[in-house]
Amino acid sequence: MNNLTIIKHPLIQHKLTYLRDKRTDHMQFRLLVKELTSFMLYEVMADYPLKEVEIETPLMPAKSQVLAREISLVLILRAGLGMLDGLLALVPEARVGHIGLYRNEETLEPVQYYAKLPKTIAETDVIVVDPMLATGGSAATAAEIVKKAGAKNIKFVCIVAAPEGVSKLTQSHPDVAIYAAALDVRLNDHGYILPGLGDAGDRLFGTK
Repeated sequence: MNNLTIIKHPLIQHKLTYLRDKRTDHMQFRLLVKELTSFMLYEVMADYPLKEVEIETPLMPAKSQVLAREISLVLILRAGLGMLDGLLALVPEARVGHIGLYRNEETLEPVQYYAKLPKTIAETDVIVVDPMLATGGSAATAAEIVKKAGAKNIKFVCIVAAPEGVSKLTQSHPDVAIYAAALDVRLNDHGYILPGLGDAGDRLFGTK
């Protein structure tokens, strides 16, 4: 699984424990997802290119550095919405796209119902986000959608991944780097990650 990077920072692993805990309510869960996402973005952007610019400090002109390329954040609905605030806290200038997918509970295959992407996505680096990488179907479909829109440099960020999902996304899109806070054991018969953290959308929005 050469495409996969597990981010093992102690603060991320500490917060992931509380995220997994079934006693964590939706308000705490939402806050933890935001915090984890921000921490993870540091690692995801560790190799991001910079360019030199000239600015005026209060004392004199100076040369400094800024991000070399624009960023598009693409959220897989609905659970991906829970990661947005954590991302925008660090890259508030990013453009945001949304892809609506739901999983057919019989086939476990993704069904698209919505897509709205930045018009300039082909000129930006793209970070696709979803808290869970389970079967990999939604992630692979989302990657295909952004590629058809012209995106070339794509990263996928999730909190928890299953080996089956990593394998599916890697086989479908070997050029997409995957970042996760944990690689779990496997999927159950219903396509949920074990041990996982439950249904991320329901836990984010308190719908169960």
